[in-house]
Amino acid sequence: MGAQSQSQVKREFLLEGLDCSNCAMKIENRVKRVDGISTCSVNFATKTMTLTTDSKNEESVIENASQTVKKLEPKIHIIDKNKPNDHVHSHDHQQNETKKIVLQLGTSGLLLLLSIFGSFGESISIGLFIIAYLIAGYEVVMKAIRNIFRGQVFDENFLMALATVGAFLIGQYPEAVSVMLFYQLGELFQSIAVNKSRKSITDLMDIRPEFANVKVDGQVKQVQPEEVSIGEIILVKPGEKVPLDGILIAGNSSLDTSALTGESIPREVNVGDEILSGMINKQGVIEVKVTKRYNESTVSKIIELVQNASNRKANTENFITKFARIYTPIVVISALLVAVIPPLLLSGATFHEWIYRALIFLVISCPCALVVSIPLGFFGGIGAASRNGILVKGSNFLEALNDLQTIVFDKTGTLTKGEFNVVSIHPSSSYSEEELLKTAAYAEKLSNHPIAQSIVKQFDDNIDDNILHEYEEIVGHGISVKLNTEHVLAGNEKLMNKFKIPFIQTTEVGTVVHIAKENDYLGYLVIADELKVDSQKAIKSLKQLGIQKTVMLTGDANKVATSIANKLQLDETYAELLPHQKVEKFEEIEKMNSNHAKIAFVGDGMNDAPVLARADVGIAMGGLGSDAAIEAADIVIMTDEPSKIADAIKIAKSTRRIVWQNICFALLVKGFFLLLGLFGIATMWEAVISDVGVTVLAVLNAMRILRVKIV
Repeated sequence: MGAQSQSQVKREFLLEGLDCSNCAMKIENRVKRVDGISTCSVNFATKTMTLTTDSKNEESVIENASQTVKKLEPKIHIIDKNKPNDHVHSHDHQQNETKKIVLQLGTSGLLLLLSIFGSFGESISIGLFIIAYLIAGYEVVMKAIRNIFRGQVFDENFLMALATVGAFLIGQYPEAVSVMLFYQLGELFQSIAVNKSRKSITDLMDIRPEFANVKVDGQVKQVQPEEVSIGEIILVKPGEKVPLDGILIAGNSSLDTSALTGESIPREVNVGDEILSGMINKQGVIEVKVTKRYNESTVSKIIELVQNASNRKANTENFITKFARIYTPIVVISALLVAVIPPLLLSGATFHEWIYRALIFLVISCPCALVVSIPLGFFGGIGAASRNGILVKGSNFLEALNDLQTIVFDKTGTLTKGEFNVVSIHPSSSYSEEELLKTAAYAEKLSNHPIAQSIVKQFDDNIDDNILHEYEEIVGHGISVKLNTEHVLAGNEKLMNKFKIPFIQTTEVGTVVHIAKENDYLGYLVIADELKVDSQKAIKSLKQLGIQKTVMLTGDANKVATSIANKLQLDETYAELLPHQKVEKFEEIEKMNSNHAKIAFVGDGMNDAPVLARADVGIAMGGLGSDAAIEAADIVIMTDEPSKIADAIKIAKSTRRIVWQNICFALLVKGFFLLLGLFGIATMWEAVISDVGVTVLAVLNAMRILRVKIV
């Protein structure tokens, strides 16, 4: 909440039954005007309303806000997120609401068929039509009336109510009921589609900790993570998720970070190390001093990142929203002119005939197919990306992926694993590889350096610490130690020169560790940061997708950078760069790009954050490689695989293709039937098919995005 006054509080509510993006916008605008509300935002994708209000009158202001929501959308069930017990009810409420709608539409449909095909008198048939209409459309008509009194005239409810009531007034009873019935059926399909898309995103984020063990006066109390304050001590037992960010103050352990970063290798932590929420404790009990409240914790940020993705709209989506605002009043005025002018100017034209044509015009021209299917399409694209381990912060970034021409990569942790491994072993003629590796592993056993640990890991056997004596780390050189009585040296060329031991020179890329025993040279090992398994696949796939230039920026040595670039067949490489030089070099590359082309930067470290923020599309690798990188990035690759960038572009291309299919399909069909309606060829039945039918087909087409297969 940052600069926000301490007397203000933030509250979150779940709006069950919110299935309309237009309704979400109306709720947000009206609740903002409630006295005492400082800020209000409604997230349609997650059905969440977030309010900021003064703590002094908190409850009364919240009550007024809730009443405002209920007046606008009576079907919405408001749930306080601070009361978890309400969530069970909300699920039941949603299921009951769906069953109720299905029952309503089924009853209305049966009555419609009965009135059309039954042998009744005119008055009974009309009565059945009216009952069928009211069952299906009562809520739509009442909503239209309420909105008129609130000054919100031109919306889909108004168009449907006006067209169907008008049809009743000119005696087109079957058409009036059919239009309303099929409209409500379309709304139901829309609701199901939206909820399915929402679920695909939320299912991915199964990282929310359920409880925290707080240590108070020597006793351990289990509470909700939201209840824990900064400075409190929490205990995390083996197998439990770390509930909040903090500093390790007691114990040491190995933490599974795979849920956050995609890294399969556990992270070793000791007293003083930072611990992030969402990690899983693999070993002993650890004590953590909390440094962030739950709503500021890493897990909370990642969950919020996914949930708020739909707040940033793509250009196409913004255009359609603006288009619908202008389009609806124009349609109503045009329909009015169609109803009035021809009967006055054309001989033989009747008001009955042209009013009917105007009503057909109204039904056909309803922008539901566009207003509903396009946001749903982008939301589906975000859902499909999430299902593939790619978190996109907004549909605007998803759309921007279509226009990428240049992608700039960081090296360590992005194209390479960011961890050291022994890549080659070179014994002298008198020794075997096994002897060299064993001696090196014993010499490095007591060191905490990553290079030393990589050698010990490579040896992969028990090491008897009891035979190690007189261990000494010589800064900038290496290690001196005795194995029983034998003096062993392990280090760089400087160490060999210091003890005047002849050694083999090498041009291999990586960190070279020379080993000597009793002044006898045993050989050397090369330790390097290996390429990620799919880095070559990633670059190849990006080239196939039309990316014109791939560039690498790194602070590593030029020899190492050139070797990596050659293996990956990158177009350009710039090495030995400081963090500020990375930004400068990126800006130079950006200037060479064409005007409309987009440029992306892919990184994972703290020093990558400035470049991530500078790029058109900033992509952070490895989930939580760096908190700053995640904050600055627009897209987060949770699985730590660079090939996912190509997957994200494929999903973006599929999303754009399906969205534009919907736009073209809706406009062409509506345009065609509008002409038929004006010339008196189309009836209200065709109007129903062209409006609701197109909407349902567009929604179903948008749903295909969720099933996009990445090859």
